[in-house]
Amino acid sequence: MSITFTPTNNLTLPAAWHRLTPIWQGGEEVIQKSLPHTQLAPAWQLMLLGDGSPTRHLELLTGEPVEVDVIDMSLIGMDLDGAPDLIQAVPGPRLRRQVWLRTASGQRLAYATSWWEASHVDEYLQNRSLPIWASLARLRTELYRDVRGIYYGDSSALESGFDVTGPFWGRHYLFWHHGQPLTLIYEVFSPYLTKYLGAMQLN
Repeated sequence: MSITFTPTNNLTLPAAWHRLTPIWQGGEEVIQKSLPHTQLAPAWQLMLLGDGSPTRHLELLTGEPVEVDVIDMSLIGMDLDGAPDLIQAVPGPRLRRQVWLRTASGQRLAYATSWWEASHVDEYLQNRSLPIWASLARLRTELYRDVRGIYYGDSSALESGFDVTGPFWGRHYLFWHHGQPLTLIYEVFSPYLTKYLGAMQLN
């Protein structure tokens, strides 16, 4: 079903998405140089700072298919939505999508919010129940994942959703396609992943 956007001067924005309240954050310079291993362990740096697909990485780590629970598909118009400043690189009017990434057996591994140009989202998310990586892989879409920010922080909503206490590590990045920004994505990973990646910090 196609999503259409009707401009209005009285747009009521939907409920907020779940961003971290940072204890620490870093930008492109930190990401390029990497972090001290005492701050973020090497395996976690591969997950957070690498340009590979987190969905594929989660499947390889857990040995299970990763499935998506879509919790929000909201038209936000031209509102900046409290998102990272890079949202302005995504043409508007925009649509916001929020999901949980979980194993087939039900364990939540990550939370993600993404922002899309509303008029084009159907081209890339033809099956809304698939992870973005799986949807784009089916279309053989060539992409570049451009990680721009990393966060360590708290969120009571994510503590409830993951059923584990924080703080949490997160990041945001742009997907580029044919030299143009396709979508902005903000991801937060569950500390449950220490089961596979080891401790988040090396003391």
